[in-house]
Amino acid sequence: MDKQSFASAIDQICEEKGISKAKVMETIEVAIAAAYKKDYGHKGQNIRAAFDLATGEVKIFQVKLVLDESLIKSEEEIEAERQAAEARGESEEREPKEEELAGEKKVRFNAEKHIMVDEAKKIDKKIKVGEELLIELESRTDFGRIAAQTAKQVIIQRIREAERETIFDEFKEREGEVVSGIVQRIERGAVFVDIGKTTGVLFPEEQIQGERYRLGQRLRVLLLEVQKEVRGPNIILSRAHSKMLAKLFELEVPEIASGAVEIKAIVREAGSRSKIAVFATEAGVDPIGSCVGQKGTRVQAVINELGGEKIDIIEWSDNPEKFIANALAPAKVIKVDINKEQKIAKVEVPEDQLSLAIGKRGQNVRLAAKLTEWKIDMVGGVVPEEGKEGESEEGDEAAPKGEGEEKKEPKKEEGIIEAEEAKPKDKRGRKKKKIEP
Repeated sequence: MDKQSFASAIDQICEEKGISKAKVMETIEVAIAAAYKKDYGHKGQNIRAAFDLATGEVKIFQVKLVLDESLIKSEEEIEAERQAAEARGESEEREPKEEELAGEKKVRFNAEKHIMVDEAKKIDKKIKVGEELLIELESRTDFGRIAAQTAKQVIIQRIREAERETIFDEFKEREGEVVSGIVQRIERGAVFVDIGKTTGVLFPEEQIQGERYRLGQRLRVLLLEVQKEVRGPNIILSRAHSKMLAKLFELEVPEIASGAVEIKAIVREAGSRSKIAVFATEAGVDPIGSCVGQKGTRVQAVINELGGEKIDIIEWSDNPEKFIANALAPAKVIKVDINKEQKIAKVEVPEDQLSLAIGKRGQNVRLAAKLTEWKIDMVGGVVPEEGKEGESEEGDEAAPKGEGEEKKEPKKEEGIIEAEEAKPKDKRGRKKKKIEP
């Protein structure tokens, strides 16, 4: 065997599949043990192999569990189990599994799997009850075709399982992050996105309403949940979750990533409108300005990523009245009366802004209620005008001046009209255009 080529092949597998070298070596040892058992082993034997990559040497061991009399079932117990199995209607006696000694459970003695402590001490004097005794067997290298095929299947299966485990661990740690992917295929409304080592699924309920996807399109998606399945990890993606909006702002706004600005609450109707409440944790930082960016570049980048979804950025406050007034932006609020016991807020806004405060189909007030976690009742009111009397007096004094000006204006207008009439016209009364040579 060419040891250098073999070692290079193992390194290549580790690099391509992202599996540790120890895991690959363990897989090879299991495959060798399976091949040995197929050709030279006996039924019930527990075979273990040890492979040294540096020398290419293979050692084969038979593993036996060390027992004493207290851990072995008696003939009466075995007979009772057989009768109980017949009573349950079991045609064949179930072969008992190897049980953990931690629970002090008894096992049925099998000479291929078990050894008494007295016999074990003849081989290894330091062995104790419950430990495994390794008995070295004669090593073989001349495996048949079926044994080699068995080893191949074991290696393929084990490496596939290890790869699935690695992918699951990697994406489980990244759960809740935004990743970039390419649309691979669309089936029954579900969009399958290639996100690198595996494929995630974007279900219809996690898609932005009205958004259309095409094959090969690059998308940013949220790793919503990573589930462990038999065939590999099942990764659920989302573009409609509120956490998607928070992560996009974290990517675009350095102040949020550094912790200078904190996102306190987010409510979202995906594809239509969202409200985000922000708060500055450091003095001298404008939370709204940080999120909007110069000429709106930061918030516009997020809006473009979400397909034109409207985003209201408001300042969070621990004062309920102020927070509710901010949440109803862009409408201006006159007054907020709150009932802390029932958690109801009565909000008064100008009559001309009542529809703006409520929003289309009640969207604005509905999002504000979810954001603040208060029930909001909207009423129209009149904006109090200051200095109304002073303004009227100034208006009266200015009236004569205005009248004088109005008298002068007709003269000017008459002159203009005369000038217009003086211009030549055609038969239909239209002004003739002067064409210069």
